[in-house]
Amino acid sequence: MVGVSDNVRGFVLALSSSVFIGSSFIIKKKGLQKAGASGTRASQGGFAYLKEPWWWAGMITMIVGEGANFAAYAYAPAILVTPLGALSIIFSAVLAHFFLDERLHMFGVIGCMLCLVGSVTIVLHAPLERDIESVKQVWRLAIEPGFMVYFLVALVLVGVLIFVYASRYGHTHMVVYIGICSLMGSITVMCVKAVAIALKLSFSGSNQFKYFETWFFTILALDLFNTAVVSPVYYVMFTTLTIIASTIMFKEWDSQDGSQIVTELCGFVTILSGTFILHKTKDMGTPPSEAPPYPPYRQRSNSDSASLQMA
Repeated sequence: MVGVSDNVRGFVLALSSSVFIGSSFIIKKKGLQKAGASGTRASQGGFAYLKEPWWWAGMITMIVGEGANFAAYAYAPAILVTPLGALSIIFSAVLAHFFLDERLHMFGVIGCMLCLVGSVTIVLHAPLERDIESVKQVWRLAIEPGFMVYFLVALVLVGVLIFVYASRYGHTHMVVYIGICSLMGSITVMCVKAVAIALKLSFSGSNQFKYFETWFFTILALDLFNTAVVSPVYYVMFTTLTIIASTIMFKEWDSQDGSQIVTELCGFVTILSGTFILHKTKDMGTPPSEAPPYPPYRQRSNSDSASLQMA
C-alpha cells in the first residue's frame, strides 16, 4: 500500500474541486442575472449570457474544479473522492446566502453540518490507495470475474431501462434516466480512475500510453463520463453504485475490518441525509414577500357545505 500522503493529496484535490465547482454555480448565476437585466433571460431563450464575462469565469472555474476531481482519482480511492462531491453543495449554498441573497434556512445549516460530519468520518476512515505500478495491473483488476459480472449486469440493466422503460415511464419516473446515468457513470468513473493513474505514472517517468489498455480506458471515459449532479436522487444512486464498482474492482475494503467499513457507510449515510435536507429546505429561507403566491381563496358554496355535511 502507498503512504498516507497519497490519500492526503487525493483529499486536497477533491476538496479543492468542490470549492471550485460550488463557486462556479454562483459565478455563473451572477452572470445570468447580469445578462437577464440587460437582455432576454436564458430561461426565455436568450443568449445574452454568452457575452457576459461572469458567466465565462464561472465556466472556467468549473473546468478547473472538474480537472481537480479527475486528478483526485489518481491518488485516492473512489470511496473517499466520490462522496466529497457533496461539499460543492455546501459551498454553493453558503456563497448563495452571502452573494445572491438566497437565505440559508436553519435546516439548511443543519444539512451543511451533516455533510461536513459525514465527510470527516469518511476521510478519517477511508482505505489507502492500492500501490499500482502499471495500467496493465488495472486491466487485470477490470477483467476479474467479480467486476466483469458487475459490468455485464450494469449493461443489461441499462439496456432494459433504455429499450423497455424509458419510452413508457421516462417522463413520469425520473429514476429511469437517473438509473441509466448512474449505472454507466459507475463504470466510466473506473475508466476515469484508470486514465488518471496512467497519467500519474507517465508523469513520474513510466509511460503508460504505450499500452492499448490505457487507450481503451481513455476512449470509454471520453465517450461516457458525465459529472452533472442533477438531484439528490442522482447523487445517492451514482455515488452508491460508484462505491460498489470501485470496491469490487479495486478491492478497497480488503485491508479494513468490519468496524472501519461500517463507520465509512455511516459517514456516507450522514452525507446523504445532509444533502437531502439541503435540497428539501433550499426555498425555506425565502421571505414571504418573495415566495410564490398561494392559490386565490375561493369562498365555499352551499354545495360544498352540503357535501361536507354528507361526508
